[in-house]
Amino acid sequence: MDKKLQLDTILAHAGIKTDEATGALTTPLHFSTTYQHPEFGKSIGYDYTRTKNPTRSSLEKTLAAIESADYALATSSGMSAIVLAFSVFPVGSRVIAVRDLYGGSFRWFHQVEQEGRFHFTYANTEEELLAALTEDIDVVYLETPTNPLMLEFDVAFIAEKAHAKGAKVIVDNTFYTPIYQRPLENGADLVLHSATKYLGGHNDVLAGALMTSDKELYENLFYNLNTTGAVLSPFDSYLLLRGLKTLSLRMERSTKNAQAVAAFLKDSPAVKEVLYPGKGGMISFKVKNEAVIPHLLNTLKVFTFAESLGGVESLITYPATQTHADIPAEVRKSYGLTDDLLRLSIGIEDSQDLITDLKFALEV
Repeated sequence: MDKKLQLDTILAHAGIKTDEATGALTTPLHFSTTYQHPEFGKSIGYDYTRTKNPTRSSLEKTLAAIESADYALATSSGMSAIVLAFSVFPVGSRVIAVRDLYGGSFRWFHQVEQEGRFHFTYANTEEELLAALTEDIDVVYLETPTNPLMLEFDVAFIAEKAHAKGAKVIVDNTFYTPIYQRPLENGADLVLHSATKYLGGHNDVLAGALMTSDKELYENLFYNLNTTGAVLSPFDSYLLLRGLKTLSLRMERSTKNAQAVAAFLKDSPAVKEVLYPGKGGMISFKVKNEAVIPHLLNTLKVFTFAESLGGVESLITYPATQTHADIPAEVRKSYGLTDDLLRLSIGIEDSQDLITDLKFALEV
């Protein structure tokens, strides 16, 4: 995959012209778990599918190209990508992470800290993060925008400061995708995705992705992934390649819809606050009367009350009982993730239908 091509072209060409044997336009599905050696001492480059698979290799070339990376790895889920990312850092490493982050990430961070594997410091703001960035910090972990408060962090500025202290920078780019943000171009060392979300885009594949241009980092990640085995299956690799082809179009439409929905919510008398960074399809908002939330969730027809995000269908999530339930209530409330907050993943439907659906549900 030629990284010099424009992003829309890279996406549209995801996986094409990779099968020299037959000339198939799209990447074939290679289900075989093992591969024949031509003769003793020789290999065609594929031996066992946990280590390397032709369909997954085609996907990984595209994943690397869209994030301006030299290398990429496709994993079995977004969480397995996070676990793999941290596997290359020694026990006892010290991490600064954004305080507002996905509940599953917090759950694993808390677990490994309890086990004594890593030590975490959390920062509510960019200023807090930079103040905590000392010589003994090994990793800076960012979500930007954060989930679900939609706070943005300056990747380039933080990466410069982190590298000056000898720390590596990991960025979860699930919300913005390469359409709106390419962290490696801004100095990050490693970028990860829950590819289940926008990259796949159709709520039908569970996947994760890691991209880097650091050869040593990649080789360590590859070794650990091959050893532990949380690789993406050939069929899921195929589905993810297929989803990537329309990423740019889907992000453009969901952003346009989200801008219209955010404008409606800001004018709604039932809404106290709207959290939207101005691009992308993710919106959070706080209602004035928390007691209306059950009615609202039960009344919506176009929006689906479900976890996850980034698909073509619009979803509504109640983080307090779903995605962020593993974060203690007192911790959530301390940084603004209060029980009056709802999160929207805006899809590609007609924006007026989405607005009408919300308007009716908010009229209690």
